Amino acid sequence: MGGMKLVILDRDGVINFDSDQYIKSPDEWRPIPGSIEAIARLSQAGYRVVVATNQSGIGRGLFEMDTLNAIHDKMHKTLALVGGRVDAVFFCPHTNTDNCECRKPKPGMFKEIAARFNADLAGVPSVGDSLRDLQAAIAVGARPILVRSGKGAKTLVNPELPAGIPVFADLAAVVSHLLGAAP
Repeated sequence: MGGMKLVILDRDGVINFDSDQYIKSPDEWRPIPGSIEAIARLSQAGYRVVVATNQSGIGRGLFEMDTLNAIHDKMHKTLALVGGRVDAVFFCPHTNTDNCECRKPKPGMFKEIAARFNADLAGVPSVGDSLRDLQAAIAVGARPILVRSGKGAKTLVNPELPAGIPVFADLAAVVSHLLGAAP
């Protein structure tokens, strides 16, 4: 598969600030400083950037699909201004009790990404701030990377955190590492 370079990103807590009340409107979607520019650096280095995000607020009735689309429009437009792009957004709208295959830590979204891009996810960097992001990545052989932003600080002290997962301050630091730039 001619070596397509792929990176998988969680959304809330990695690209934008997270909220315990969910991100329910475009106004509530606020990028973490440096994250938008970091995605642009990936885009310009030839990476396909894909977002995989649990959005159970839909299943809970807190917001509708058109709102999620509007939030993602804002993300795409914000990226376009600095020459970045997200090639696809995969989301799970279900709640814990739906017992779906797509809600992380289950790897359903990752398998969809592999199918859509006809890609082997072995070793593909997958950046998240929660344990379930890392577990979904591990399940498909991707390379889990933890950021301290979002819920990352809590995840760091979770006794279930697998050993040996690299930890970075934020997405900007991850991208500097991936692109081999000085930190």
